[in-house]
Amino acid sequence: MKPLALALAAGAAIASVATTAHADARPIKIGIVTFMSGAAAGPFGVPAKNAAEVTAAELNAGKVPAPYATKGFGGAPIELVYIDEAGSTSKQVSEYRNLLNQGVDYVVGYTSSGNCLAIAPVAEEMKKVTLFFDCGTPRVFEDASFKYVFRPVATATMDNVGAARYVAERKPDLQTYAGINQNYAWGQDAWADFEGTLKSLKPNAKSVSSQMPQLGAGQYNAGISSLLAAHPDVLHSSFWGGDLEGLVVQAGPRDLFKKSLTVLTAGETATHGKTRLPDGVIIGARGMYGMFAPDNALNRWLRTAYSAKFNDTPSYPSYKMNQSILALKAAYEKAQAANGGKQPTPEQVIASFEHLAFEAPAGKIGLTLGKGHQAAQGTAFGIVKNVNGKVTVTDVKQYSIAEVTPPEGVKSADWIKGGLKH
Repeated sequence: MKPLALALAAGAAIASVATTAHADARPIKIGIVTFMSGAAAGPFGVPAKNAAEVTAAELNAGKVPAPYATKGFGGAPIELVYIDEAGSTSKQVSEYRNLLNQGVDYVVGYTSSGNCLAIAPVAEEMKKVTLFFDCGTPRVFEDASFKYVFRPVATATMDNVGAARYVAERKPDLQTYAGINQNYAWGQDAWADFEGTLKSLKPNAKSVSSQMPQLGAGQYNAGISSLLAAHPDVLHSSFWGGDLEGLVVQAGPRDLFKKSLTVLTAGETATHGKTRLPDGVIIGARGMYGMFAPDNALNRWLRTAYSAKFNDTPSYPSYKMNQSILALKAAYEKAQAANGGKQPTPEQVIASFEHLAFEAPAGKIGLTLGKGHQAAQGTAFGIVKNVNGKVTVTDVKQYSIAEVTPPEGVKSADWIKGGLKH
């Protein structure tokens, strides 16, 4: 049996004997930070908040499949406190400190990579266990080490290396490529990883345009004009939230996505709203989420519970919020079991969290990077095909962790420049 499988088996055994000794203890308060206003709320923040709500309710009721069948966290009920992520990074730091003043035990949040980079050192200063559920920049753990910060989801390196591999396979005669990405850590890293991977896979191909509008710019016609003039074989974008929806709406009438083979690394969220992606666009879901998720008991439970409560299917932000809360429960109950059934201290939870292996709707997840604080996952891409008003994907290709993720201790940029070797 492989190490990850052994660890998962051990985790399941611990969960199966988890005690409910402190079932009457005070609730475990979790601060949930996500966009509840602004352009990112509809496609990102609301689905993530909904997932937190339904996950907590189902855990408290003991309705989640094994290995999460114990109620709440080891018998203690979960109570959620919500904070809006909208606003500047300085506002988010202030809101984070205010959240801690409300007595939360743990924090799960942050979609913006800029916010994650700003919050991580504050979490360390305040000694508060904090989980990043969505932000993608690999800089968090590649440029620093943290004791109290964990990210039980993958970095964006996975997305952009996978996207480059997919388009290189789909277009073996690739000669030119271009990108439109947001001008901050997320977009800058995304383009660097995508371009760097293509330089390795297709060294004769040439970058002909890189558009970098500001986050939340809203209007992209100038960038679209530049991309149409460049006429690349392949177009890459890591746009997300309202920016992605705006790009799709503005690019559609000008046939940008038809004139270049387009890959949208965060495109899965655009299949849930009123915005319609045209046939032929390549999309990802930042992991094995949504239409790319495996058929397992946890995925069936999440989709059923979410749909019953919200009359919608969960998008990838929903999956990632759910995955993060389940990871916290797994670490908490592992620490509780090691503590003789008593409520664990934050330090005991940290010790159990490091290098944790756990089950999720996306499959088996392991925190194998960032000295045991950063998860690594495989991913998938597919091509949009609209069938009777429903968005489906065809030509799905999955990529293993080794194909899209650097080994422990190696920075993403260095791994890509070195030829993606393990």
